[in-house]
Amino acid sequence: MTKMIMHGCNGRMGQMITGIVKEDSEIEIVAGIDINDSIQNDYPVFASLKDCAVEADVVVDFGTASAVDDLLACCEEKNLPVVVCTTGLSEEQTGRLNETSKKIAILRSANMSLGINLLMKLLQDAVKVLGPAGFDVEIVEKHHRMKLDAPSGTALALADAVNEAADNSYEYVYDRSSVRQKRGAKELGISAVRGGTIVGDHDVIFAGEDEVITFSHRAYSRAVFAKGAVSAAKFLADKGPGLYDMSDVINA
Repeated sequence: MTKMIMHGCNGRMGQMITGIVKEDSEIEIVAGIDINDSIQNDYPVFASLKDCAVEADVVVDFGTASAVDDLLACCEEKNLPVVVCTTGLSEEQTGRLNETSKKIAILRSANMSLGINLLMKLLQDAVKVLGPAGFDVEIVEKHHRMKLDAPSGTALALADAVNEAADNSYEYVYDRSSVRQKRGAKELGISAVRGGTIVGDHDVIFAGEDEVITFSHRAYSRAVFAKGAVSAAKFLADKGPGLYDMSDVINA
């Protein structure tokens, strides 16, 4: 049985993961971390990981970017693998995460959905065929009105997957309104839409002469991200130092 600490346990994703873990016989939450203590859980909740003395195999983080530095330091000190699901990290934080992964196991993914991570693999196959044939690539992502970052981390990850398979030959374009000119052959456009309660929609469009091929992913509930995080926790619990992502979980 995998013993897990839920970092950000009283947030929306933390509570969703709590519900999913209750129905899973292979994993249990032994402690939670959250400064909000207004929710009653079946496990003890601490204000910080420093205060938590409960033994565990792995930490799952769905907190805030501002808390990631302390989280990484504590996990390193306690020798705890950590699944980092928090988005919007700065370049400095990403660098710190990479350095810490030399000492403990860290899994980070822009999107915890198994479907999105499978889509990345499919896009890499597609661009190898459609790119040389002259197809233009555009990504359109849609999220709820409360999302702070744009474009989404998932949209950027999809773009990176395409670009990597194309030998990094594409140039990302985020806003066409300021320039009146034809589209460049090696542009990769990324557009963001914000509104309502959209959980997460991503379309990757390959537009060619007289035909269009679109790869789409729709998240109808945050449960898809929660389920992916639980799968990642089980995978990471017995791993040695290194930086992992959801492709490792899929291929395990």
